[in-house]
Amino acid sequence: MATVSDELQDVGLIGIGLLGSALAERLLQAGLTVHGYDTSMAALDSFAAMGGYSLDNVKSLPFDAGTIVLCLPNSTVVEQVLTTIQPHLQPDTVIIDTTTGDPRRTQVLEETLRNINVELVDATVLGSSNVTRRGDAVLMVGASSTAFDRCQPILQAISNTVHHLGPTGRGQEMKLVANLVLGLNRAALAEGLHFARNLGLDLNTVLEILMSGAASSRVMDAKGLKMIHQEFTPEARLSQHLKDVRLILSHAETAETHLPISELHRVLLQRVQENGGGDLDNSAIIQAW
Repeated sequence: MATVSDELQDVGLIGIGLLGSALAERLLQAGLTVHGYDTSMAALDSFAAMGGYSLDNVKSLPFDAGTIVLCLPNSTVVEQVLTTIQPHLQPDTVIIDTTTGDPRRTQVLEETLRNINVELVDATVLGSSNVTRRGDAVLMVGASSTAFDRCQPILQAISNTVHHLGPTGRGQEMKLVANLVLGLNRAALAEGLHFARNLGLDLNTVLEILMSGAASSRVMDAKGLKMIHQEFTPEARLSQHLKDVRLILSHAETAETHLPISELHRVLLQRVQENGGGDLDNSAIIQAW
C-alpha cells in the first residue's frame, strides 16, 4: 500500500457508495484524512466506522486541502455537485473524478474549471468495488501533464496500475472501451451457462472446464459462481452497467460507427432491469435468459 507525502494529508470525497467506499478505504489505509459526503446516511455511517470524517453538507468539505475526489453515478450528478461547490473552490485545487461519465460533458466542465484555476482530472476505475478495495483496480486517467503529476499520490494510493491516456476525457473514453469488452464477456459467460444448464450439464464442472482452457477469462473468476448460485449481492450494479452501455452506444453514434453486439447487450440488460434486477450485481445479466 502506497503512503502519501506529509504535505498532502487531507482529501475531500463526494460519493461513498459501492465504489466510493472502496476508494475511501484505500485512501484511509494510505494515511490520508478523508472528509466524505454522501446523500445516504447509511453510507456516511459506514464511512465513519472505517475512520473517515462524515459531513452532513457538501459545502463542509475541506476546500483548502486542495484535492477533492468524486465518485458519482453519472455526469448529470457530477455537474450538479460541481455547480454547488464551485463558489467554494480554491485556486489550484485538483478535482479527481472517478465517475464513468460522458467524456464530452467532462471536457466542458474541465474548460469551465480551468477558468478559475481548478484542474479536473478524470480517473476512471476498471474493477469492481472488491477489486478496488484490494488495490487491484486499473486507473485510466485523462489530465494535463501538470495535473496528472500533482495527483499521483492519490492515484497511487488507490492502485499501482495507473495509465495516463492524454487530456481530460481520455480516461473516460478508455473506460467505455473497457466496459464494452468486459460487459460482453459477462454476457457470453451467462449465455454459455444458460446453454449448459438446459443441456443438463453440471454447471460447476462446466465452469471448471471453461476456466482451464482457451475460453477462460477473469470474468469467470469473479462472476462464474455468482451466476451459477444466483447470488447477486452487488459489487457493481447492473443498472450502472446499463447506463454505461447506453453511453457507449451514444458515443458510437457520434463516431459514426455501429456496435451491433452492444445493441443486443443493451436489450438484455434492459430486460433484467425492467424485471426489477437493476440493483443486483451485474452478473445478474444471466436472468435475461
